[in-house]
Amino acid sequence: MKQIIQNFKTGILSVEEVPSPVVKPDGVLVRTACSLISGGTERSAINLAQKSLLGKARQRPDLVKQILSKVQRDGVWETIKTVQGRLDTHMPLGYSCSGIVTACGEHITEFTPGDRVACAGAGYANHAEVVSVPRNLVVKIADEVAYDAAAFVTVGSIALQALRVTDAQIGERVGVIGLGLVGQLTVQLLSAAGCSVFGLDILPSRAELSLQMGATQSTTGSPEEILASVMAFTRQRGLDAVLITADTENNGPVELAGDLLREKGRVVVVGAVKMDIPRRVYYQKELDLRLSRSYGPGRYDRQYEEKGIDYPFGYVRWTENRNMEAFAGLIASGKVDVKQLVTHRFSIEDALQAYDMISENKEPHLGVLLTYGGSSDSPDKRSLILQPARTGKEKSANECPGISCVGAGNFATSVLLPALKKIPGVNLRGLATAGGISAKKAGDKFKFAYCTTDISEVLGDDATDAVIIATRHNLHSQLSMQALASGKHVFVEKPLSLSRSSLKDLIGALQKSDRFLTVGFNRRFSPFARQILEDIKDRSDPLAMSYRINAGAVPEDHWTRDPVEGGGRILGEICHFVDLMTFFCGALPLRVYAHGMDLPGSQVENDTLTVDLKFQDGSIGTISYFANGDNSFSKEYLEIFQGGSVTTLEDFRKLRTIKNGKCKRFKTWRQDKGHEAGLRIFLEAVRTGSEPPICLNELIGVTLTTFCIQESMRTGQPVDIPDASSFYLSGE
Repeated sequence: MKQIIQNFKTGILSVEEVPSPVVKPDGVLVRTACSLISGGTERSAINLAQKSLLGKARQRPDLVKQILSKVQRDGVWETIKTVQGRLDTHMPLGYSCSGIVTACGEHITEFTPGDRVACAGAGYANHAEVVSVPRNLVVKIADEVAYDAAAFVTVGSIALQALRVTDAQIGERVGVIGLGLVGQLTVQLLSAAGCSVFGLDILPSRAELSLQMGATQSTTGSPEEILASVMAFTRQRGLDAVLITADTENNGPVELAGDLLREKGRVVVVGAVKMDIPRRVYYQKELDLRLSRSYGPGRYDRQYEEKGIDYPFGYVRWTENRNMEAFAGLIASGKVDVKQLVTHRFSIEDALQAYDMISENKEPHLGVLLTYGGSSDSPDKRSLILQPARTGKEKSANECPGISCVGAGNFATSVLLPALKKIPGVNLRGLATAGGISAKKAGDKFKFAYCTTDISEVLGDDATDAVIIATRHNLHSQLSMQALASGKHVFVEKPLSLSRSSLKDLIGALQKSDRFLTVGFNRRFSPFARQILEDIKDRSDPLAMSYRINAGAVPEDHWTRDPVEGGGRILGEICHFVDLMTFFCGALPLRVYAHGMDLPGSQVENDTLTVDLKFQDGSIGTISYFANGDNSFSKEYLEIFQGGSVTTLEDFRKLRTIKNGKCKRFKTWRQDKGHEAGLRIFLEAVRTGSEPPICLNELIGVTLTTFCIQESMRTGQPVDIPDASSFYLSGE
């Protein structure tokens, strides 16, 4: 399918062929008929991407601070790699479209294929021939509503939410500053609500258009002229409310609004404007400053937007979805007319001409529509060939096996795939992701033979010998079982599983397969970890280990902390540190006792905790996992006490061993956590049929330990860890 993409690093826009997206359980797949370009919002995103690195830094000083903290903690080289990876992303454009439902997720009952709908949401309702949209960002449209008009529903819901925030009453006199697309729709809605509207814009043509949209009076001019007109319009009282729908970096609209309002008037900021509040005017008039948050309640709430969890109707009458529904109803009833707002139409193939016109302001424009007339032969096609087919020669004994990958998120594209690319002769086959843009972008960058949004493509590929699974955590065990059943070796990122039952099922699938599985416990393959193991290999007594992790805070609504999707940080990250301790002492954990900091009001798993471990060989270990520290401080610090010696490892950059009063120090500028080495060993095992990189007992034992850490946190008691070798047979 065709989709508009912008490279955030270079700012270059393009219309590209990408695999069509998949339908998700809580969403629908929509064949796009029409989409609306939002001149203000999209122009801002485009301008940011087109800025130099310095310009981007000036625009986002908050990110600069994060970068400086990372330099202090991880070093310059790791920071450069991370920044380059984040910059080298492809962004979808668009957030308002209309079309026909072609498929529904398994949890969807309110839509059926063939429904005519309007869709919303950046990252969902994109400028693309096919879009995958969550249920709460989709509404049905009446048969009499044209797709052109329905494409305005998202922008209209922004205007409608602004009106609700304003609390506009029948008979009030309300000003609208900025008569672009949102401003013109706001004028119509205020007029329909019984208000007398005063429109203001710097362009006379837009001021004139607002009169056709329902404004009682509209003007341009100097602030003094505008003030005189408003005073005459309100019988010298001042406006009851002002909505600022302008898009500007200066403070003029906020200052002007204060001058135009009556005492105790209301200012509602909708557009992206500077907000340096002139205290004297706002204080003396006791003005009420309000902000309207996009489409309405539910915006920026992941549970609402992504998972489709609605707010109770009786308590939250107007949500994003219900605002969209209401605006679609106003179009159907004829109370809102968007026809006069359409100034240009372009086909998706000619979309770059539209953006050139908008960014260069070559001619007056307002509502710019993109149309999709079935331009692609197969817009629903889910696979795309990226590299020429290889010759039909059989693989030699020394040739690298065929590798496919499922998932291309931040970790995969910034760590796993770059490490994989460094391995000589690696044969990269298919890259499967849920989204077409990520599949195409990463597939091109890392030279995969093809990309797809259909996992069955890679599982059914005879040239694929092994699959790397780097999806969200809840899919790990399920996809691993599918890959094993398809005759593929598996490298699955941690965690291996999110529950004992799924772990048991996975072990069963592994026992039925003649392939092997390993987990991305990379730290044990790092050069410093191997050196430590070499130093302690002849030990005769147990180890005493202390591992402190300055993990940093993660928002409660982040997917990794979701108990269903991510499993929490114990399963998702602490497993790493359990594995490294297991690697050093060469024995599985036997017993665990964990306790966390009291966090009143938190709705997710505690991520500031300590874990005490007892190992089968008598070794002990403490993991101190803290999420409440400063990110500029070192992240990982390990101490090992054994046989009169002390070994410390800091962030896999500094290693120190003290014995008999003598100290040996090792330091590297480039942090190496063992990702590349682990992948090399995995590929060698696949090629030669040698033993897997990590024995199955350790993979099971570490995973069971994380489950027991969670149990100990819940009960406040020590927990004995089941024996890994008998876990499957006993069903414990």
